[in-house]
Amino acid sequence: MLTGAILASVGLGCAGSDDEQGASLPSPTATTAPTTTEESFNGGTGTVTAPAEISEIALLERVAVAGHDGYDRVVFQFRNGLPGYRVEYVEPPLREDGSGNVVNLEGDAFVVVRMEQASGFDLSVPEGALVYTGPRRISPDDTSVVREVVRTGDFEAVLTWAIGLSGRVPFRVLTLGDPARIVVDFAAR
Repeated sequence: MLTGAILASVGLGCAGSDDEQGASLPSPTATTAPTTTEESFNGGTGTVTAPAEISEIALLERVAVAGHDGYDRVVFQFRNGLPGYRVEYVEPPLREDGSGNVVNLEGDAFVVVRMEQASGFDLSVPEGALVYTGPRRISPDDTSVVREVVRTGDFEAVLTWAIGLSGRVPFRVLTLGDPARIVVDFAAR
């Protein structure tokens, strides 16, 4: 896919997730991206799935959210490879994995990113180790359709994040390496 190759070569350039507001962090790659419009945005609204690329549990290190010309981007970065994933629109109420508690999320449309064999906590070391140290809730201020990104589960090697949007828009899912990333782009309105 040409769009994926162009995006991979240009870089991600997303804000980081070191605080509750998703403060900007310098990206290890270029901060520019190709211009696109909703009409030329190569995406859809159907479910997107893929199997894991590694056999062990993928360890989430970073979540980044940023607005770009023509799209908003959410990035899940992993330490050791890509887990399997399912990205799809869902209807509320959204619930936490494990507890079943209702999760309130800003937005009028909701996408869930469910990643399997994945976690933000490494159980392979004695006494475990926290890998993802960012916030559970990110409210970006530079996006056009992404309103909020919230972790709704990290339970039994299933890692789930929900993305609240201002409305139902096409999305596309890309995977990138070095570091391993699952990227979800949403067409701007």
